Amino acid sequence: MGKQHRVGVYPGTFDPVTNGHMDVVIRALRLVDQLVIAPAISEGKGPIFSIADRVAILEDEIAHLEEPGLAARISVKPFDNLLMQFAESLGATIVIKGLRAVSDFEYEFQMSSLNAHLNPGVESVFLMSSDRHQFISSRFIREISRMGGDVSPFVSPRVKSRLEKLFANKNG
Repeated sequence: MGKQHRVGVYPGTFDPVTNGHMDVVIRALRLVDQLVIAPAISEGKGPIFSIADRVAILEDEIAHLEEPGLAARISVKPFDNLLMQFAESLGATIVIKGLRAVSDFEYEFQMSSLNAHLNPGVESVFLMSSDRHQFISSRFIREISRMGGDVSPFVSPRVKSRLEKLFANKNG
């Protein structure tokens, strides 16, 4: 019997994608052969970047990964249906979730229990944030950037530039 091709899905809003998100992407590739980063359309959350922009930003970040061969194992596909339906449509058997704190765990634990009922063939895998990324959240990055603060320790130079342009247009 040949080796099973493992497809994983990493869902999120990615508004914007942070260094913490990209750390989870790299670590998730240790567990799966192919990873689909799945930005949720989530118009109800009022994202600052459109879904097309979030996809483009993620694709740009993937293109700049330093380790050869990783980018070929990653794709970006937005979704607006139930995560378990989306995972099934991709043939994914693993959902990757990054956790920063106990509060993240409580919410994600409830979601994974519901998801297990919806599709028992898809396993939720939680990756703890690396120490240097535990405090990073997209919400904080948006607020710091909106107020003119320096977000360079938390996002790539490409994401920082996009944030600066966005808020220069909104504040100017």
